[in-house]
Amino acid sequence: MSYTVKQLADLAGVSPRTLHYYDQIGLLRPEKVARNGYRCYDDPAMLKLQQILFFKELGFSLAQICEIMDQPGFNLRQALQLHKAGLQERLERLKRLIATIDRTILNLEGTYPMNKRQYFEGFSEEKQNQYEQEIRQRYGDKAFEGVTDWNSYTPKQKAAIQAESEAIYADLAEILEQTLDIGEDATHFQSASHLEGKYLAAVQAAQPILARWHQHLRYFYEPNVERLRGLGKLYCEHPDFRATFTKIHPALPEFMKVAIEVYCDEL
Repeated sequence: MSYTVKQLADLAGVSPRTLHYYDQIGLLRPEKVARNGYRCYDDPAMLKLQQILFFKELGFSLAQICEIMDQPGFNLRQALQLHKAGLQERLERLKRLIATIDRTILNLEGTYPMNKRQYFEGFSEEKQNQYEQEIRQRYGDKAFEGVTDWNSYTPKQKAAIQAESEAIYADLAEILEQTLDIGEDATHFQSASHLEGKYLAAVQAAQPILARWHQHLRYFYEPNVERLRGLGKLYCEHPDFRATFTKIHPALPEFMKVAIEVYCDEL
């Protein structure tokens, strides 16, 4: 069967511009180009496009997909099996994340007790790699100078590092729980320069914990003041980090941002 650009684009749910770009970079060539310049695609091209979209879904870049699919030994059936395994793994992780959300909702309603570790169930090293890429795009490669490869740690070391991280954030949340009255939100922690009373005391109480946090970051890289300030903003502004910390305490992202600013000012 033969497909025009529009027909194949509609079938796959992509734009005609995407197919033109794939042709331009040599990723997906049409079967033939008519004299009037119209591209025509056949069933093998349709299957190849399916493969491209599967690889993209699994996080591969277009350059990586080109390299993989251009290999002489590329096997479509084996690739589909690998896609299936990868998607099943992702499905299981999403199920764990959904279960974590459900438990957190019940916990907030007071009907399900949770320990702090359960707030992080379902988060994976895949996410950590995604965050690393986003930070590189935002701050450049200099942000990762001296970074320690996470995979250089043993599973036991990784578990201990994760437990230490959870303890730090739980201790910060404990300060908030002791400071904020019922119904109070994060508006008291919008600016370090306007802190006063018990809110200023809470930020000051957080400083020794942030010193532990600072030391903890050395498992990953040497955190200078610029990096620390950037992390404070990232925790508050990035939707994934913000969602994670608000599960621990609704005011934690703003509290950490302001407390980190004070910590950095005193370094």
